[in-house]
Parts: sequence; C-alpha cells; structure tokens
Amino acid sequence: MPTTSRKRPRSYDPARTRAAVHAQFDHVREAVRDLTPEQLALPTRLGDWTVRELVAHLGMALTAVHRALDRPAPPKQDIQVTEWVSAAGGNAAAIADFTRQLAAGHPDLDGYLAGIDDSLRALLAAHPGGRLLVTNAGALPLDDYLVTRTVELVVHTDDLNAAVPGLDVPFDRQALATATRLLADALVVRAPGGATEVRVPPYAVVQCVAGPRHTRGTPPNVVETDPLTWLRLATGRLAWADAVSGGKVSASGERADLSALLPVLS
Repeated sequence: MPTTSRKRPRSYDPARTRAAVHAQFDHVREAVRDLTPEQLALPTRLGDWTVRELVAHLGMALTAVHRALDRPAPPKQDIQVTEWVSAAGGNAAAIADFTRQLAAGHPDLDGYLAGIDDSLRALLAAHPGGRLLVTNAGALPLDDYLVTRTVELVVHTDDLNAAVPGLDVPFDRQALATATRLLADALVVRAPGGATEVRVPPYAVVQCVAGPRHTRGTPPNVVETDPLTWLRLATGRLAWADAVSGGKVSASGERADLSALLPVLS
C-alpha cells in the first residue's frame, strides 16, 4: 500500500471505478428485491429515515450523475475529488426532503432501481470520463464524480445492513477500496502533515497531522483499523472513543488521537 500525502494526490482507475459503481449497485438491487414491507418500514441510523427512504437515497446517489449530465458543462474544474468530501453534507436538509419524495413516489423500489441502473449504463457509455459536471461541491470530471459515488454506495450499504437484521449485502472489493482511500485522503486534506500514519489495510496508508515527520522505521504515531470501521469513523457513524475502547482501532503515540478531526464527511 503506497503512502499518500497531500503533495501526491491519488489517482483512480476510471474503468475500475465504473465497474465498482455498477457492482455495488447490483448488490443493493439484489438485496432490496427480497425485502418485505415490514423490513422496508424499519428505522435506520439516519435520523427518521426508514429503510424504504434509505433505499430511495441509494438510487438518488446515482441519479445525481443523470442530473449533472443534463446540465451544461462548466468551463473548468475548480475542486479536487477530495474536496467533495468536506462539502458533501452542505445541503443535507434539501437532500432529506428530496429523498422522502422519491420514496413516496416510487412504491416499486425494484423497478425504480432497475431503471436507474439501465439509464446509468447508457449514460456512461455515451459520455467521456473527462466531461465536466456541476456538483454540489464544485466542478469535477465525470470520472472523479464516480469516485464519490462509491462512497455513497458503500457507506449506505453499511447503513442498510445495520438497519435490517440478518441482511448481509456484500461489498464490492473495488468499491470498498475506493471509498476507503478517498475518505483517508480527505483526512490528509483536513490535517496535512507527516506526524501520524493512518493505516487501513489492505487499502490505504496516509500520513497526516502537523508535527515531526518520521523518515524510517516505525513512525511514532500510528493509527490502524479495518475498512468498515474507518468508513464509520470518517462519516460519523461511530465515535472515536467507542472504536478505541471496543478494540476496533489501535492508536499509539501522542498525536494518534483523531477524535478532533472526525468525521471528515457528515
């Protein structure tokens, strides 16, 4: 796992990203197809959203690509993909309202998701990855915006699994890797430096936090966790103190407490 710093932004393979988006959405569609009305009415950890509204939002994560492609291309890119993370929650109230409208307006969730999948495949086949889009965070190329869709799909798949007892929607390996890396890189943007090494094997290693930079051997400040725990920490689903006390995070060194820096996406 190469270590990423702010000076060396990570690149993402466009073909793998597209395949990951499709694969994770397919996993969601397969799981949702068998949910009962009682399961769809269950609460989630996302405020007052039900499972039905969460599923509608998962579809909305991809129809955002449709809506962006319907708008004229902006003249130039003005943000990097890591900057999307800090801006993603800025319109939460409007997103929540739109999600509720979608859930109410699409009683046939399987048909709703199938239509999204078909139209997305057609759109991505018709548009080059460098086509610029207006997003809620700024202007990004289509390929970069699809990287952000892996975060939406993976994080909300985890929300879906948490909400429905016994449900075990799988995670596409590439989607999980991409989401893990983007949120780790967003931590570097929030706290640039080289004093602390954050390890999320097998997908990401980043250095962050101002202070002395190590040059060889084991760094003095190390944080290590698994990908799903990292995603929950990075999005506020899990508190730092609970993760540490529960043995989900190993943190050593005086600069290894990341509680003041999390979540990076809310």
